[in-house]
Amino acid sequence: MLQISPDKIAHIIIRAREYESGINAWAHEGERRQHGTRTELHDFIENLNEDEQASLVAVMWIGRESFEPEELAEAIATARVERTTPTQNYLMGEPRLADLLESGMDALGISPEDAEDALQKPV
Repeated sequence: MLQISPDKIAHIIIRAREYESGINAWAHEGERRQHGTRTELHDFIENLNEDEQASLVAVMWIGRESFEPEELAEAIATARVERTTPTQNYLMGEPRLADLLESGMDALGISPEDAEDALQKPV
């Protein structure tokens, strides 16, 4: 069973997209904004508990097709056992993190679009 809420994954997807889109920013203001997005994403992942971090890695692995959706429990257990670097560093070093998380959510039958839309609705 997934031990992280779809809203938290959606938040990470949104921030990862912002980070990935700004990696090649040349303008000084863009670089400053890029640093802020990177720091926010890094800190958000770092502050997740161990179960949430393991689930997040498992979703990314399912999106990358390293595991099948029905192997979620195995993927989570593997993420816990094989962790050698901080989760935030591992995930932020993954090219296309946002796409992989979306694919993983989709494979698990969770609508990434619905979760993202819910986060971006005006209050």
